[in-house]
Amino acid sequence: MSAQQQLQDLIAEDREDPLFSSHLTLSQLKILMLLARHGSVSGSELAGMLGIGAAALTGMIDRLVVQDLVARTEDPHDRRVRRIALTRTGRDLIGSILNAGQARMRTLLSRLSADELDLIAQATRLILKAADES
Repeated sequence: MSAQQQLQDLIAEDREDPLFSSHLTLSQLKILMLLARHGSVSGSELAGMLGIGAAALTGMIDRLVVQDLVARTEDPHDRRVRRIALTRTGRDLIGSILNAGQARMRTLLSRLSADELDLIAQATRLILKAADES
């Protein structure tokens, strides 16, 4: 097993993480994360980001609306367009998921020496540089 897989498994073992208690599907989580990043978007914009058709998206959004995680609103510039955005509940859920992951990482990093943290910082910079060049 690779070191990356071992790290992912270690982080995934934390069943107290709000991600596990949310019972979201991967597709639902993707939708919430995209909305957290991009704010209010039209259904067609969101479908394009996900690489799916508008019809497939409708059912997913319906289920998230029932859970009060997203809301549909009328576009102020075009009444034919419905915009989709996170509700307060959705923002709170995404915030708790991200905060839990950051807290877990801080706990793990707090156990490392300054030299080990420097190595991780160097590796992170190299990964970011490679991402910028691609």
